[in-house]
Amino acid sequence: MAYSGELAAGIAYAGHWRSLRDEQQRTDIKKIESEEWTHRMLVGQMLKQLGAKPQRWREAMMTTIGSSVFVACFIGGWFLPMYFAGRLESANNAEYEHAAFHAEALGLLDMKAILLELAEVELTHEQFFKDIVQGHKLLPLMIQHFEWGSIDVLESKPAETDP
Repeated sequence: MAYSGELAAGIAYAGHWRSLRDEQQRTDIKKIESEEWTHRMLVGQMLKQLGAKPQRWREAMMTTIGSSVFVACFIGGWFLPMYFAGRLESANNAEYEHAAFHAEALGLLDMKAILLELAEVELTHEQFFKDIVQGHKLLPLMIQHFEWGSIDVLESKPAETDP
């Protein structure tokens, strides 16, 4: 799943940075795109070591999703691609950490180390997007519905109480 997910991410980020006007944001997201392609290559190498290969239907589906996001970045404005990229990076970080846990349990310590490095890079991607959306007027609404964003906004949310 990660291998195909990185395909979708690479394609989506290629559209994302091209849709931006701010040169620094373009440069930063172009770097993130490059790192996603590196992740795909590393995960592909791990699959080969395990005698596994990606599923064709998943590759096709993720190509479609990545291409759709590529186009949407030119239509949906600045905020939504930034917000959802950050949310996705958060999930990717958790998935790589989960995979590292299983790699360790299987005695695949080299793979564990690589997976933890990938998780760390995904965490830096998440932080980039989290920093960039701070202060946007739609952020509180998005956090309320999608539960990702600023800690400050989440802390201002009324606490739920048990009856």
